[in-house]
Amino acid sequence: MYMNKVLDEVIDLMKKAGTRPIETGVPGLSMIKGDIPAHQLAAFYKPMIGFTVQGTKILSIGERSTTLKGPSYHVLPVHVPATARVHSDRDGRPYMALGLELNQNVLQSLLRDLPEDLIPTASEPFAACEIDMEFLEAWLRLLRLMKAPRDIPALAPAYEREILYRVLMGPQGWYLRQLGLRESNFSRISQTVKWLRDNYTRPIGIGEMASKSGMAINTFHRQFKRATGLSPIQFQKQLRLLEARNLIAFEGYAVASAAYQVGYQSPSQFNREYSRFFGSPPARDTEKLRRIESARD
Repeated sequence: MYMNKVLDEVIDLMKKAGTRPIETGVPGLSMIKGDIPAHQLAAFYKPMIGFTVQGTKILSIGERSTTLKGPSYHVLPVHVPATARVHSDRDGRPYMALGLELNQNVLQSLLRDLPEDLIPTASEPFAACEIDMEFLEAWLRLLRLMKAPRDIPALAPAYEREILYRVLMGPQGWYLRQLGLRESNFSRISQTVKWLRDNYTRPIGIGEMASKSGMAINTFHRQFKRATGLSPIQFQKQLRLLEARNLIAFEGYAVASAAYQVGYQSPSQFNREYSRFFGSPPARDTEKLRRIESARD
């Protein structure tokens, strides 16, 4: 079957990938494969199109978990804190995935060139999307550029644009459309998320964030959750916990110091929320992370 042949070439081109993201030389394109530790997958994810080539990723955003089984793709239109686990496929072949960062300038240029009535006006909930032959071939062309670096400046933008077009025409296309429209509520939420990312350590009221986005409080809360899968308070809390985890595990911070650094005033509240989010108390969890990372290096 031709699709399997194309998929096999994609997999072959990814043979140098490992359990940490590898930049490919193609702007915005990264690849990863293998048994990736769950703590590495608990992260602040960039806006991206993710292509699960092989195996399965279970991505959890807030209280919702989505199974992304390869071959399929998904869209993360805004920065979002999430946790995940990966698994080999049923034949024991390793998890493999590609990620293409969303470039809002490219997206806006593409939208300007498309007839208004061609672009979807509604979208299915966040989920894995089936790939078709055209989508798969566009990714293959992008990956082949790793073997022809001199062609990257001329051809990578064209292949990236094609991938964006294929996604725009698919079941998650509405999200991309909203992100590319400067005055849409979704685009305003994206800007608020960027601001929150830079200010997550300080106390922030919903009213202040709603005001920055130019929305009424109820509208802002609803649109924020639609875009990110989290309430603004959950979003801020998870950002704080992810950053504190890195400070304790890899920057040498004491638990209480890390808690204060990311904006907590109560160490006991921090310990409680950390344990609930990561499954064990800060000291025990971060000691385990250090052991895992030492064994990998």
